[in-house]
Amino acid sequence: MSSLKEQAELPSGFPPAWRSAVASRLGGSPIQAWLELDLDAQLRFGAGLLVVTADQLWAFEGGPDQPSLRNWALDQELKLLCSDHNGVGLLELVQDRQRIGAWRYTLGGHVQANRLLEQFEARREFLLHGKPMQLAPLSLCQQCKSPLDPDLDECEVCARVIHTPPSTWTLLRLWRFAHPYRWQLLSGFLLTLAATAATLVPPYLTMPLMDQVLIPYQNGQPIDTVLVGWLLGGLFGSALLAWALGWIKTYILALVSERIGADLRTTTYEHLLKLSLEYFGGRRTGDLMARIGNETDRINVFLSLHLLDFATDVLMILMTAGILFSINPTLALATLLPLPFIGWLIHAVRDRLRTGFEKIDRVWSEVTSVLADTIPGIRVVKAFAQEDREAQRFRDANRYNLEVNDRLNRLWSLFSPTVSLLTEIGLLMVWGFGIWLVSKDSISVGVLTAFIAYIGRFYTRLDSMSRIVSVTQKAASGAKRIFDILDHVSSVPEPAQPVVLPRMRGKIEIRGAGFRYGNRAVIRDLDLTLNEGEMVGLVGHSGSGKSTLVNLICRFYDLAEGAILVDGTDIRQMGIADYRRHIGLVLQEPFLFFGTIAENIAYGKPDATREEIVAAARAAHAHDFILRLPLGYDSLVGERGQGLSGGERQRISIARALLIDPRILILDEATSAVDTETEKEIQRALDNLVKGRTTIAIAHRLSTLRKADRLVVMDKGRKVEEGSHDELMAREGAYYRLYQAQQRQAEANRDMMPDE
Repeated sequence: MSSLKEQAELPSGFPPAWRSAVASRLGGSPIQAWLELDLDAQLRFGAGLLVVTADQLWAFEGGPDQPSLRNWALDQELKLLCSDHNGVGLLELVQDRQRIGAWRYTLGGHVQANRLLEQFEARREFLLHGKPMQLAPLSLCQQCKSPLDPDLDECEVCARVIHTPPSTWTLLRLWRFAHPYRWQLLSGFLLTLAATAATLVPPYLTMPLMDQVLIPYQNGQPIDTVLVGWLLGGLFGSALLAWALGWIKTYILALVSERIGADLRTTTYEHLLKLSLEYFGGRRTGDLMARIGNETDRINVFLSLHLLDFATDVLMILMTAGILFSINPTLALATLLPLPFIGWLIHAVRDRLRTGFEKIDRVWSEVTSVLADTIPGIRVVKAFAQEDREAQRFRDANRYNLEVNDRLNRLWSLFSPTVSLLTEIGLLMVWGFGIWLVSKDSISVGVLTAFIAYIGRFYTRLDSMSRIVSVTQKAASGAKRIFDILDHVSSVPEPAQPVVLPRMRGKIEIRGAGFRYGNRAVIRDLDLTLNEGEMVGLVGHSGSGKSTLVNLICRFYDLAEGAILVDGTDIRQMGIADYRRHIGLVLQEPFLFFGTIAENIAYGKPDATREEIVAAARAAHAHDFILRLPLGYDSLVGERGQGLSGGERQRISIARALLIDPRILILDEATSAVDTETEKEIQRALDNLVKGRTTIAIAHRLSTLRKADRLVVMDKGRKVEEGSHDELMAREGAYYRLYQAQQRQAEANRDMMPDE
């Protein structure tokens, strides 16, 4: 074993379990990259490690306690190939066209594998061709713990959701929402123009005030009180006019911006509701909440305040420059000398600010996502005593948010004072050059005074405009995140010319159905017919495709192959909302909204009368326990129905389904999460619910499907058996084995119960 001096220096973030084994075997060679393996050659979960050092590839196999070790020198004959298939990554080491090593890993290590491959090739090229290179040690992202590339400003994993960089031009897309208010915006712009012109009057009046009043008075001439009165009146009038115009245009544009923001929020939320479940499966609730809330608020502030300031600044700069050139072109040129440098600085900083602000948006969405995860799941957090863990998650997300903001603030803190310094230099140049011109009798003191007044306004507005770069890039990154939602096309589209069925009977035909989640086939070549008013039970092991099938029937997803027909019409030809109004859904975990019992029962039919609500509750065997609540049907159930038991929530969901009188009913494990007595109550409610409806029932407890007309046994996305309970038991096939396994489990549970 090597001495401590000879042990390899391990980079930060290196797997702790492997530190001792690796440090004692690699000597002093620095580690360039590594990949922690989690699969063995038989695709079972196991531990392993690949390491690239300055001149070798090392493979540790068999776990960190007593690993077997192999190593290869990085020569020209050695090649490392990377591929993946069905969620498993494969690294192959090839020499002379023969595979001399192979390692497998789940795709969670994809970023590490790519880094390892890059470092392998880089070190090999260096050793073969002697090209100078500096390879920095690998560190981990503090947010997602993925390897960081030292040449990049951000983590590739955290940034992988960004398909296009945010651009200031994204703000122009807001015109779609501003167009209905174009006349108000035009009036606001004209008022801004007039108010800006009014603010430019006072410096112009200082020239006669200096040259015709004050300087002659110092030379012994009496003051012309009439002229002074007119000049002071002009100064007061221009100030009063600028105030009035500024107040009116600010009020108008504030009203317009609030309406644009409200329309933007509403449109985004409405579009979000139209997207398929596939979209929500890859998004976090906190991130979507942050986009609709924080981003639209940021755009609102930009439109109501900063856009107006920006327009005022531009107008002020252009109009001031025009006045300066009309007074004295030579002095005006000296005044504008720092302007190109400020413009270059703004351009150089803008892109870094824009990407930085979007990074801040993403990090902030992580903070809100922790809250969105923890607060609804607070019962589970407390049940498992994980308050400290969740607090640490929030601290970590909050700390990373602070670090990202600090990095951007370092850039901004340098940029803003630099612009201020350049404006001060410009002002000094005007003073110096202006005094020289006065000494040469080229201009009067009044002209220099007016110039100083105008240049003060000019550089103040220029400094203000440079500061608006920050809020503009914030608004641009926010607009980009909003349009990421609005640009997303639902994978379950509305038909161009929807078919309307005069009366739905409820016959369902599934023909050659196929469906995939990514690369994984979940439904394969499925044919099934459900007759009108028939109850069909779906049974099978977990993962056999039962819930996916009912999701396809509800058209939460669209088939990849085949078709689903209702009453002979492909459901993709029907309007989505019109079709789903005929479907009643009772889930294993019923979701209740914050509100009263009556509001939850009437969710699918908001205009239902109290008599209809009570009738549905009676049929669902929920009326009695509702009356025992403090306010009866007007009792609040709490968020997600926290104030009710599981059986009570389930019966309210059954009443909700009864009220809309659906032609197709789907029961997804409706009684699996309750006790036996509650199950009997729910079963009586379900007996009322299924009458006269085409019913699809999923259940793991096969005894709950005793009243089904037919049972369909599914396995790996295919229908393997079909028939009644007695027929399937007589065949002694897949259903028979499922039933026998459940009977043995039930008997074992009874034997384990203590004697009374």
